[in-house]
Amino acid sequence: MRASVAVVYEMVSAVDPADNLEAEHLAHARTWLHDTDDVFRRVKPATPDQHLVSYVVPVDPATGSVLLVDHVNAGLWLPPGGHVEVDEHPAVTAAREAAEELGVSAAPAETPLFLTVTRTVGMDAGHTDVSLWFVLDLRSDQTLTPDQGEFHAVRWWTPAELRSADPARFDPHFFRFLTKLQRRTALSA
Repeated sequence: MRASVAVVYEMVSAVDPADNLEAEHLAHARTWLHDTDDVFRRVKPATPDQHLVSYVVPVDPATGSVLLVDHVNAGLWLPPGGHVEVDEHPAVTAAREAAEELGVSAAPAETPLFLTVTRTVGMDAGHTDVSLWFVLDLRSDQTLTPDQGEFHAVRWWTPAELRSADPARFDPHFFRFLTKLQRRTALSA
């Protein structure tokens, strides 16, 4: 197994599933990582057909608000993030994406909180993203410099706004992630 893939395999193996679907996604990801080293996107938008993505989810620890972007290609509200470069550590990807897409130099958690396997939608529909979700503690008054080419909008969502939002406008796993994040936050309080 390629050294960089072995690192991801260990990272994925350390994620504690929040529910049965995440357990299925984790099992799928471990099998995939074990069976191939071809896990990094080499050609846009979809070569190989399944590849690694790092989401970075900015969360204001004081308010529980979450920063999401209205992604041009996907047509959904998503966490910022992007494809893991060849041999790049996924946490480095998350930090790089926070800098490129938001102008934020803060580093996210070193380990992902959540993992999903999702068939993409929107302009680049039809391939599979294996996404590692990294939490970034960030104050909602932090100055941002969003990448205007990738997003229609960038905004902080309060917990109340998220509860009343249409789930169809978000990553299909976002609200499961949010539940896991809230459980983790309650346990650490």
